[in-house]
Amino acid sequence: MADKVKQILSRPIQLADQVVKAADEATSNKQDCAELKSKTEKLSALLRQAARASSDLYERPTRRIIDDTEQVLEKALALVLKCRANGLIKRVFTIIPAAAFRKMSSQLENSIGDVSWLLRVSASGDDRDDEYLGLPPIAANEPILCLIWEQIAILYTGSLDNKSDAAASLVSLARDNDRYGKLIIEEGGVGALLKLVKDGKLEGQENAARAIGLLGRDPESVEHMIHSGVCSVFAKILKEGPMKVQSVVAWAVSELASHYPKCQDLFAQHNIIRLLVGHLAFETVQEHSKYAITSNKAISIHAVVVASSKNTNSIANGNNSNNYMPHDDDDDKHRQIPHPMGNKTPSQMHTVVTNTMAMKAGSMGNVTNQSNNVKSNGFTNNNAKQNHQLQHQQNHSLSGVSIKGRELEDPATKAYMKAMAARALWQLAKGNAPICRSITESRALLCFAVLLEKGSEEVQYNSAMALMEITSVAEQDTELRRSAFKPNTPACKAVVDQLLIIIEKADSDLLIPCIKAIGNLARTFRATETRMISPLVKLLDEREAEVSREAAIALTKFACSDNYLHDDHSKAIITAGGAKHLVQLVYFGEQIVQLSAVVLLCYIAMHVPESEELAQAEVLPVLEWASKQSCIIQDEIIESLLQDAQSKLKLFQSRGSRGFH
Repeated sequence: MADKVKQILSRPIQLADQVVKAADEATSNKQDCAELKSKTEKLSALLRQAARASSDLYERPTRRIIDDTEQVLEKALALVLKCRANGLIKRVFTIIPAAAFRKMSSQLENSIGDVSWLLRVSASGDDRDDEYLGLPPIAANEPILCLIWEQIAILYTGSLDNKSDAAASLVSLARDNDRYGKLIIEEGGVGALLKLVKDGKLEGQENAARAIGLLGRDPESVEHMIHSGVCSVFAKILKEGPMKVQSVVAWAVSELASHYPKCQDLFAQHNIIRLLVGHLAFETVQEHSKYAITSNKAISIHAVVVASSKNTNSIANGNNSNNYMPHDDDDDKHRQIPHPMGNKTPSQMHTVVTNTMAMKAGSMGNVTNQSNNVKSNGFTNNNAKQNHQLQHQQNHSLSGVSIKGRELEDPATKAYMKAMAARALWQLAKGNAPICRSITESRALLCFAVLLEKGSEEVQYNSAMALMEITSVAEQDTELRRSAFKPNTPACKAVVDQLLIIIEKADSDLLIPCIKAIGNLARTFRATETRMISPLVKLLDEREAEVSREAAIALTKFACSDNYLHDDHSKAIITAGGAKHLVQLVYFGEQIVQLSAVVLLCYIAMHVPESEELAQAEVLPVLEWASKQSCIIQDEIIESLLQDAQSKLKLFQSRGSRGFH
């Protein structure tokens, strides 16, 4: 960079020398030329000082200021050369207004002020001594730009405390105005902020990470940060940084991913998913072996159930430490631990999680057995101790996250860390099957289940949104759906149980994402698994239109023709009293609810046209009425469904009939 700056400065220095020489040779307007010469010499001295300090100069304002200075010196040279005219006639016809000299003098003064400010803003924090730099003349039309220059310069040359304050100033600017954020990026602020995230003090790291998150408001900005190395810096912090900084970094990851989904895979390549899951699992469920042991795949569901049963008995007998336990390909092996957030009396969720985690006990049993064999065969205890230490190190490094000191953090910081980890996983999972597969193959599903039950409001909401996005991808990805959401797996059961508890309560902000998640899993449930139908049907009678609409959409995924068990699910909806609620919504619901209700009613009528309940609810007249409403039939798909449903009903029921035809 120093060579670039020297090259930028060489031309204006040459021009300044030429102006001084031409002023000495002036034959007219000598006094005015002498004044210009004096100011040019002062400017020349500053330019040479800048050239000597080129390695310390901040390049962005240097280019802008030196370009303007060069233009001023070119005009000054042209003006002074006119005063060097020889001959009486030439001097008579070369008339220079006095205003031209005054204007040029003012412009040289401005250039002197600009270059002086550049030297001050580029000086180190010690040399600057925290003086107020003021605004250079170049900032007259755009003062914010120079304020941004000053803060970025401090990020490069200031003390760590000053860098922290500068990052906080950039946070304020980026939060206030999108254009200011663009200027911070254009003026080279990203690299300086990332360096502060890596090497600053705690407060400075937090401020810099927050600034990065605020700057990523559009795809172009995020892409610039990706090229600047944000992925590797964030991965390093999430692995071994202070938890307060890690939580802000996790938030920043969520912001960048939400505004530029293409960066999801780049974050995944830097192990961000793994690190976030590690933070989510800390004191939620025990560390697991997914990222340390990649063998032992694909054991049957029956084997898992048998293993879980045996393991439960083993735990009861106090003999679970050295037993090998098989595991299903959807659930990683875990060790049994007490519920970190529960009471002394274990909840149903605690039991599910504990039984699942106990399946991991056997994965470390081999090391323990080796240690015992060493002792029994008379070998030295040193080898046994080494094996024990190795096992201990493995247990604490499986997630790839440094846990040193994490247990000492205050509860609020831990809760915020989990909330931001869940938020980041939510944004990273959106529409990305490989990332969803990576998340579901870890212990993240169990974490989400526990946090939905025991977490803070923010943790619960972000966990629910993450599950909604993961299940949305699974709905379209058969392989992911079958591997991650097998009905018999403890992780899937735990998630579904918590989703249903929230849906049954129907009194929180979690309701809509949980409804969507259950609907996304509609094709994973068996015909006998009908416990989710009744709570969804009850929500059709909800006062809030959005809730009723989402409940209708979720039930449609159970009853639609794409669902292999549509007949069974349609009957379950009717049995739960869905027909009368849907009739009410079609007649009296808001338009967004009305359309969803019509679609669901059509599918039920197509699949169970012989239902007496449908006849008693007079569904056929309802559908005939709906088929005449322009706001409903403007959708060709709904119009086709209405025709098919009516034709099916007419085979079994007559208009206005209360029973079978």
